Amino acid sequence: MSRYARSEREALADLMLTLGPDAPTVNTGWTTRDLAAHLVVRERRPDAAGGIVLAPLRGYAERVRRRIAARPWPQLVGQLRRPPVWSPVSNPVTDELANTLEFFIHHEDVRRAGERWQPRDLPAGLSAALWRRCAPLARLALRRFPADLFVQAPGHGELSVGRGGEPVRMVGAPGELALFLTGRQRVARVQIDGTPESAERLRAAHLGL
Repeated sequence: MSRYARSEREALADLMLTLGPDAPTVNTGWTTRDLAAHLVVRERRPDAAGGIVLAPLRGYAERVRRRIAARPWPQLVGQLRRPPVWSPVSNPVTDELANTLEFFIHHEDVRRAGERWQPRDLPAGLSAALWRRCAPLARLALRRFPADLFVQAPGHGELSVGRGGEPVRMVGAPGELALFLTGRQRVARVQIDGTPESAERLRAAHLGL
């Protein structure tokens, strides 16, 4: 597996083992056990993984996830750490594309649920990889936002999205923008320049899946 997806996976697994199965996450109502089971379903249960995004399959996916979550904690984290080579999203061909953003986000879901966290100083290559993923994220998540919205990562680039209207600028490091655009606005260190109403609407918007 390529280095950034693998390093974020390893760091998340290590942190989960340190904190234990009952630690909070940024995902409302989910503990580290819930999050680990979600990731194992995504990689190891293609019959249920569709329920992550498809409403008709959500009930079945959740039942599978709960059964997996009941496994002994070291076993569950071990399965997260070592994905099967046949996995559609975690094989050597797809891993970096499918998992760099996924595991960065979920690593931060655990880190930022704790106290006194600070943003990490990310490697330049990881920041660049996250910025490349921000463009499709922004175009999908903010395509209907009622403003002329500029998303900027200093040193990486800028893109324009939204339906048009008053100008609003969102500025942050690529990792912070990725967190914001996947619905983690409350823990993302992002600056929003615009009217107070537009800024509040953007911070309260339902983003991500």
